[in-house]
Amino acid sequence: MANIVAIVGRPNVGKSTLFNRLVEQRKAIMDNQSGITRDRHYGYATWTGKHFTVIDTGGYVQGSNDIFESAIRKQIQVAIEEASVVLFVVDCKDGLTSLDKDFAVVLRAICKPVLLVANKADNVPSTLMMYDFYPLGMGMPYPISAASGTGTGELLDEVIQNLRDKNPAEKALLPRVAILGRPNVGKSSFLNVLLGEMRSIVTPLAGTTRDVVDTIYKRYGKQMILTDTAGIRRKAKVKDNIEFYAIIRAIGALQEADVCIIMLDATQGLEGQDINLISLAHRYKKGVVILVNKWDLIQKNSHTADNYRKELLKKLVPMDYVPILFTSTVRKQRLYQAIETALQVDENRKQKIATAALNKTMLAAIEQYPPPAVKGKHIKIKYVTQLPTYTPVFAFFCNLPQYIKPPYRRYLENQLRGHFSLEGVPIKLVFRKK
Repeated sequence: MANIVAIVGRPNVGKSTLFNRLVEQRKAIMDNQSGITRDRHYGYATWTGKHFTVIDTGGYVQGSNDIFESAIRKQIQVAIEEASVVLFVVDCKDGLTSLDKDFAVVLRAICKPVLLVANKADNVPSTLMMYDFYPLGMGMPYPISAASGTGTGELLDEVIQNLRDKNPAEKALLPRVAILGRPNVGKSSFLNVLLGEMRSIVTPLAGTTRDVVDTIYKRYGKQMILTDTAGIRRKAKVKDNIEFYAIIRAIGALQEADVCIIMLDATQGLEGQDINLISLAHRYKKGVVILVNKWDLIQKNSHTADNYRKELLKKLVPMDYVPILFTSTVRKQRLYQAIETALQVDENRKQKIATAALNKTMLAAIEQYPPPAVKGKHIKIKYVTQLPTYTPVFAFFCNLPQYIKPPYRRYLENQLRGHFSLEGVPIKLVFRKK
């Protein structure tokens, strides 16, 4: 199961401010007017090495006839159902309200960890107001100021204590390959052709697939779990609660996957939502394969595929390490090659490169193009090794690690990718003092 943290509470208590603080981006609109957040936003957060998805929700209002507030209540329920941990945000400046009491009744009925977050504890008097919330029966409140970040570290320490740890033995059994993309790019058709059966319903309508579909697939003497997911549209176009529920499931499938097959529509090219999805896979350190589907609909000459690939890679920098295949589910072109490529990317992710081979190759590349001197000081990289991590991380030991600049990091990454099988895999370089 994916780790998801839902932020809930009545209007104007600072939920979106807390969301922006946790994901370290200004993604949610903030204003003193209640009801600004009407849809759920989701983002990526990390704390002490643990990664999780954060959902921001609209303000909870009970007994209102407003059409938006009715929809918000339904969206909050979906977020709570999907969440591993729920953050119930209250306002220290306003104190305990009847809406807080009503919402607490709802939250006490769920069998999930609920953390009471007393926001706007900006000074001593407002912090003392947190004791007003004891009657809610939700335990000790966590006093924070989402605006300044005060207290959020202690809150996050408790959050990650309640997140589910993946079972390493279970994870090692079969590689998981998630099929993701915008609606109607051919994800379910791709799965059906591979399996030779109508495993997923296919129609010309976008959004036909609503839930995550897992299938064990055997080929080339190997087994894997293939996951079909709902199409992911821009949040502005997501109006239906069931569709958003499906999208959260799709994001969860991405978190659980080892390799993500991102499908594009050849007739539409690479759009902003595709880049967002590839970026999310990159940040979660997943292997990535891009399939440009519906290639049969493109008028082609001998240079079309090469030119298309070059344009895609140009737009994807710095995520231009991904393999790109041109497929057609209608004509069954290169679909099995896509699975072979996904399996190879998984092997690339799991490989451990011998330290001797790393040093022989990389020290020669460093000698050919040494790091530029900084402030008259010469940087000497003496040793390279791969660390025992989920995706490849390479440690470079040198005398002045603080002076390694981004252009030289890129040079070293290009050398690693040029000499070793790292296609489709995000890698990380760290520099340590020796």
